[in-house]
Amino acid sequence: MNYKINKEYVLDTAKKILEFDSPTGFCFDIMKFIEEIAIGFDYKFERTNKGCGIITIEGQEEGKVIGLAAHVDTLGAMVRSITNNGTLKFTLLGGPIPATLDSEYCKIRTREGKIYTGTFLSTSPAAHVYEDAKDKKRTSENMEVRIDEKVLSKRDVEALGICPGDFIFIDPKTTITESGFIKSRFIDDKGSVAALMGLLELFNREKITPRYKTKIFISTYEEVGHGASYIPQDITEMIAVDMGCIGEDLTCTEYDVSICAKDSGGPYDYNMVTDLVNLAKENNIKYAIDIYPMYGSDVGAALRGGNDIRGALIGPGVHASHGMERTHYEGLENTIKLLVAYLTK
Repeated sequence: MNYKINKEYVLDTAKKILEFDSPTGFCFDIMKFIEEIAIGFDYKFERTNKGCGIITIEGQEEGKVIGLAAHVDTLGAMVRSITNNGTLKFTLLGGPIPATLDSEYCKIRTREGKIYTGTFLSTSPAAHVYEDAKDKKRTSENMEVRIDEKVLSKRDVEALGICPGDFIFIDPKTTITESGFIKSRFIDDKGSVAALMGLLELFNREKITPRYKTKIFISTYEEVGHGASYIPQDITEMIAVDMGCIGEDLTCTEYDVSICAKDSGGPYDYNMVTDLVNLAKENNIKYAIDIYPMYGSDVGAALRGGNDIRGALIGPGVHASHGMERTHYEGLENTIKLLVAYLTK
């Protein structure tokens, strides 16, 4: 496998995708961007009723249809209530680590589309005022959003058009370093989505046709558990392309493609995992095999949804998941290489 992956395209696409605001349930703008990429490379794009995207790559042979699933929805927050002093209480979307939100910038989007900026803060935000400023537990109950407008009361906030149910977008603070590190919130799973777009670019540029028809399923509700609960019924096996975990008792690094043998939903398909491991070895792809007990994927959602498929999970190693995450270009590149090997074997 001597195909040259377009590093500049992958990193540029990753940056663009990461800078979209797309908390779970609000993926309209980013999905339009994904559609434009797919159509630009001459691939068919469809949407499901709940807003997921399906990109179809025709294959050389019949016999099965391979699905690749990644998600553009991210963690986020939503206005829960407005306090009497003009701040916002919030409810979390998915599982961000609340302590990492303290002092982070955000945007509040009203139903009418108005955008206001703000900051997540502890309810004891000032060291010169509150004795518990340093040690108060950072939870959504002990935090609020300070709005960058002249508001002193609940009525002032309501006059801006802000109300419960409005989305709160967390600033991803995306940075790509000269050494190839991608630092940002929401690399889970936008790093993998960028890798899949890099795969499309490679297939289009090199005129590569996979052995079997392949459908890339871009889900929009993965962070709340039902992203790929529906998938096209002709898919017979699916690889979730999602972040690999890094930390205690794990072997994955930011430079590897992670091959997950088991997560909270149980073991992945033994034969698919074995094929992926062997392909990584044969093609000198840097990989790691790990078990993730506090993890779920779109393959798990598809299986719980009753789909008769085999499933596997791979993805670039990502450090500090659900906080200020980081990966490296090499992790994305190795993920793309393993997908190419699998789809063309």
